[in-house]
Amino acid sequence: MVCGNKLPRDFYLCDGLVAAEKLVGKVLVHDAPEGLTAGRIVELEAYMGENDKGCHAYGGRRTARTEVMYGEGGHAYVYIIYGMYDCMNIIVNRTGVPHCIFLRALEPLEGISLMERRRGTDKLRRLCSGPGKLCMAMGITRDLYGEDLCGNRMWLEDDGFRPEILRGRRVNIDYAEEAAAFNWRFAEKGSRFLSVKI
Repeated sequence: MVCGNKLPRDFYLCDGLVAAEKLVGKVLVHDAPEGLTAGRIVELEAYMGENDKGCHAYGGRRTARTEVMYGEGGHAYVYIIYGMYDCMNIIVNRTGVPHCIFLRALEPLEGISLMERRRGTDKLRRLCSGPGKLCMAMGITRDLYGEDLCGNRMWLEDDGFRPEILRGRRVNIDYAEEAAAFNWRFAEKGSRFLSVKI
């Protein structure tokens, strides 16, 4: 993307719920060896650290996988689920506070033909309509674990778009007991590209 301004470090150094609302509408860009892809964030979820039963850091859990969550905001936390799919989180807040934003869906903007090849489909609405789908389409793998989002490999931009935002329950975290009911999913109102209606 050349039309937006790259988000600075300070953007990420805030509470997870504040960051989640600010991130809806921002553009994720990945400049991979095979080409550049970009998509607008239309759906995400906030995970709020050690007191959030849905969060990987709940109870102060600190492992090789979750270590990046305890670092400075503005880095990528990429991990595998179901032994098959890579998923991406954006680390926010200050060092030592493990808040992260889980990306659920993007609206494809650039490099769409490359996304189609990676995903094996030409259905635009389905290219990035889920956590695993968007990572596959954008070429995001665990090689990007810990990637600095203020660098030149993968970053976020603000192109001035300001969506109306809806809030709802997070998806597929019934194990989180009362935390499963928290309205910590944020989505662009009216978007055709969501993973699940809100």
